[in-house]
Amino acid sequence: MKFLSVLALLLAGFTSACQAEKPADWIDTIKLPPGFHLSVYAESIPGARSLALGDDGTVYIGSLGDKVYAVRDDNHDGKADKVLTVATGLNEPNGVAFVKGDLYIAEIQRIVKLKDIAAHLADPPKPEPVYDGYPQDRHHGWKYLRAGPDGKLYAPVGAPCNICLSDKEIYASLTRLDLDGKHFEIFARGIRNTVGFDWHPQTGELFFTDNGRDLLGDDIPPEELNGAPQAGLHFGYPFCHGGDLSDPEFGPLAACAKFTPPAWKFPAHVAALGIRFYRGKQFPAHYQGQLFVAQHGSWNRSVPQGYRVALVRFQDGQPVGDEVFAQGWLQADGKRLGRPVDILELADGSLLVSDDLNGVVYRIAYQP
Repeated sequence: MKFLSVLALLLAGFTSACQAEKPADWIDTIKLPPGFHLSVYAESIPGARSLALGDDGTVYIGSLGDKVYAVRDDNHDGKADKVLTVATGLNEPNGVAFVKGDLYIAEIQRIVKLKDIAAHLADPPKPEPVYDGYPQDRHHGWKYLRAGPDGKLYAPVGAPCNICLSDKEIYASLTRLDLDGKHFEIFARGIRNTVGFDWHPQTGELFFTDNGRDLLGDDIPPEELNGAPQAGLHFGYPFCHGGDLSDPEFGPLAACAKFTPPAWKFPAHVAALGIRFYRGKQFPAHYQGQLFVAQHGSWNRSVPQGYRVALVRFQDGQPVGDEVFAQGWLQADGKRLGRPVDILELADGSLLVSDDLNGVVYRIAYQP
């Protein structure tokens, strides 16, 4: 507990030091491919994290505080007109998912829902419990939340540590359950901390990011993009990292060959979080079916890296290359201007990117 308290103070100091300037002061310095433009879509959203889109265009935003927000662009000018608080008093409600008119919210220890939320934005209903069987641990306890093509909710349970082997199988896993909280199961294991996943638009295969362990050095282990075409796979943690790096402590207990290797590897400590396959029509055709990845950025690497949006190129349903798509939140002198968290595609084909350092959501649009 002392460690977590000290870490919270350090992060608070880090955040306040980095927020001296507002995005309007430097947003033009963010570099994107020709024809793409970045703007502030919504602001004054403390700790903006995961994003979900309602049927009527409302964007719901989770946080690591106690609130969930909703923003709307009623005049369709590419900037939200209002910010509403739709839930408060929750336990780090990072994950949000809009399904069949209801907003599902993942707290550390449970999933709740706001029923028929679009009709009650000004007077939100009380959260209804859906499932309350998750652990209480705060270390990697915040949850991403999505509804899969199978109609089920998916939510991770991170490892309650940097590196450890728990006797409770719920840790270091990805879980799924019905919308009513029934038929809870562990879908995949050996996952240290995933904060983003999506399903390939053609194959339906689930892909998810996984943040590698700390304290092995600046350049190992790699961050992972994993593919899970079916349930029951194990991705190696804590025994193996990146598919072929045996852990110095737990590696002797199980060989890397026993586990499913990553589909793609990112540089160490970039903190790959939210991902989204592009399905829209606004961007040029060669972006169709490609994967956008929010890289939150390193926190303890001697030379920081990440703080950007990457693009993973797919071919025949599998990744074949990656490149930087949007960068500049990390300056050449090491100054951090923002930290991308999650990605959401709007109905017009533009992308939203949340930034929990500045409490804003950016919009990336293509207009050559």
